[in-house]
Amino acid sequence: MDDSSHVRHALRTCLELHPGWQICGEAENGLEGIEIAKREAPDIVLLDYAMPGMNGLETARAIATTSPRTAILLFTMYASDQLSSLARQFGVRAVISKAVGGINAIVEAIRNATPEGHEPAA
Repeated sequence: MDDSSHVRHALRTCLELHPGWQICGEAENGLEGIEIAKREAPDIVLLDYAMPGMNGLETARAIATTSPRTAILLFTMYASDQLSSLARQFGVRAVISKAVGGINAIVEAIRNATPEGHEPAA
């Protein structure tokens, strides 16, 4: 989920290149993301921290409540140890910096959040 359609499209394009990975939805805000997570029960949800209406932490808390098996990753320009610690309290498994690592960091976080030998549906 990201409020920027360009960011969502670029992420989707990159992630679809991984054999066995399936994208089951994308949303421009937290409320849409919560509905998709309820309906699709994805293995992984990638959230932006700064979204209109409902931020990534609030969205994470709702998804963690309704879809407890879903691994939640937070993708943000505001990555810090403090945010990572706070995010864990909201059900976020990892915080990934938009400024450091880019798509490679996201791919690695997805692999780390997925059980061994299991391909994620995000």
